[in-house]
Amino acid sequence: MTRSELLGDGTRAVRAGLPEPVRHEPALPGPVFAAHFHLPGEPTGAYTYGRDSNPTWTHLERAIGELEAPGEEVETVTFASGMAAISAVLFSQLRSGDAVVLPSDGYQALPLIGEQLTAYGVEVRTAPTAGDAQLEALPGARLLWIETPSNPGLDVCDVRRLADAAHARGMLVAVDNTLATPMGQRPLELGADFSVASDTKGMTGHGDILLGHVTCRDAERAAEVRRWRKVVGAIPGPMEAWLAHRSLATLQLRNDRSCANALAVAEALVDRAEVTGLRCPGLPSDPSYALASRQMRRYGGVVSFVLPDRGHAERFLDALRLVDDATSFGGVRSSAERRGRWGGDAVPEGFIRFSAGAEDTADLVADVLRALDAAAG
Repeated sequence: MTRSELLGDGTRAVRAGLPEPVRHEPALPGPVFAAHFHLPGEPTGAYTYGRDSNPTWTHLERAIGELEAPGEEVETVTFASGMAAISAVLFSQLRSGDAVVLPSDGYQALPLIGEQLTAYGVEVRTAPTAGDAQLEALPGARLLWIETPSNPGLDVCDVRRLADAAHARGMLVAVDNTLATPMGQRPLELGADFSVASDTKGMTGHGDILLGHVTCRDAERAAEVRRWRKVVGAIPGPMEAWLAHRSLATLQLRNDRSCANALAVAEALVDRAEVTGLRCPGLPSDPSYALASRQMRRYGGVVSFVLPDRGHAERFLDALRLVDDATSFGGVRSSAERRGRWGGDAVPEGFIRFSAGAEDTADLVADVLRALDAAAG
């Protein structure tokens, strides 16, 4: 067991990716703004041109790698957004004639990628997350894409079971770990080849950065993903990368409070007559609780539930005082939205996706219950 493996989550998050201390220098060097670097003679060395590499990315990528797989040799590639990271894995690994298995209940932009893959001659198969239903679609496929917990329905699948079955067929496995973050689960430890996330959300947590990453053990796969980033230019800005690294120091603190608040909100909703379809993987009565307890280290900060209709849901959102009516999730400020307003998700009109932030638990629960009373009245 390495020293990194012995550290707790909070200690690791605070120190992840920091360079060796240098006297009179900051612990986390500032962002490097450079399109090109001094390069006399032969073009050797780590940094040549700003679309290829940047020292600020390097620090962040090392930090994320330490959180994704403590004590292991992994490679992380950062991107300008979560969708850029998702696209990099799928388009770098799939060719015309291949088949890919996607979740039918995953992030709503996945069907857009599916349409593009189909146009390029890739067969796209879909199946729900719950019940490991994607198993039935594996034969003959090249890559399995897992999203667990799913967004926005919060279903959970058995990553290790699916990964083992896929690998037995010679397939690659990618897991979208956006909702859980490495604090909640580590897909590479569960057998995935790629751990992918939109770091716009819980990883950075302040709602002020668009960012994504891909982490994998296989250096060849990482090189393919990195080459895709270079070709399409989906690179993070140095300021965004620096802000993200700064934000990682509080990841464990933010995640613990968010998860605790989500569970408290879910517990408060259990006995509300107007609430149906309540989902929270950390709630013992949730259908995913047993499986989530086996493979997740924390249950995540998102709760979903259904109010009677669109009007009821909008009255609830309007009545909230401590919760922003906003899309996205994983921030220090709680947010909620009527997910059906976007289209694309197979959810009822009154479906609410609720992201618990870092407010005091009692204040947040009281606000939710007061807003429910106001909406019902």
